[in-house]
Amino acid sequence: MSTTGGVGGTGSVLDQYQIKDREVKNNNLGKNEFLQLLVTQLNNQNPLEPQENGEFIAQLAQFSTVEGVEKLNSSVSTMLSGYQSSQALQASSLVGRKVIVPTDKAVVDTSETFKASLVLPTTSSNVAVNVYDSAGTVVNRINMGQQQAGNVSFMWDGKDSSGKTLPPGTYRFEAQATYQGETKGLYTMLPANVDSVTLGQNGGELQLNLAGVGSIGLSKVQVIGQ
Repeated sequence: MSTTGGVGGTGSVLDQYQIKDREVKNNNLGKNEFLQLLVTQLNNQNPLEPQENGEFIAQLAQFSTVEGVEKLNSSVSTMLSGYQSSQALQASSLVGRKVIVPTDKAVVDTSETFKASLVLPTTSSNVAVNVYDSAGTVVNRINMGQQQAGNVSFMWDGKDSSGKTLPPGTYRFEAQATYQGETKGLYTMLPANVDSVTLGQNGGELQLNLAGVGSIGLSKVQVIGQ
């Protein structure tokens, strides 16, 4: 009878150990804690009804699973650290370079010819680009006539409609095309200088901080220039 009472006490000891362990580890059961529980259970098992081999093997299998999960978490953490290091290298190499991104604004040096492109989904008989200054006033219109579908290049000489050279600054470009019986807006691909970069948090995407444009994800960059 005393032995039977010991078995009941064993269950109580294990329960108290598990509760204490969970409170200390905040419900995180690692391989060391799992092994301690297994040893405690073996030390306090009923001598008249010892644990069967099948149960012991099952618990060892659980132990192996816990250990495998910890190793996997460690490997993933290592991979994430390596990815973030790679982002840092990318960041240092992009600062000061020019990229082509989908946007309608750009910082323009009007002493040079500004080169950009637009995306035309289908052939159009009339393609044009309106140029706006920082005040929102149309300063020029680039008429390109008929164009085939695809990426269409266009240039602006930095002058207004009267031929006067405008001051350097941020300008907005509005591309339009006539097709399917109506005039529709188009996406423009404009150059921008990379002022700085922001590393993605927790493995997130690298963000480029572009002059005159703002922040944009690295995946949206179409071309990286010199």
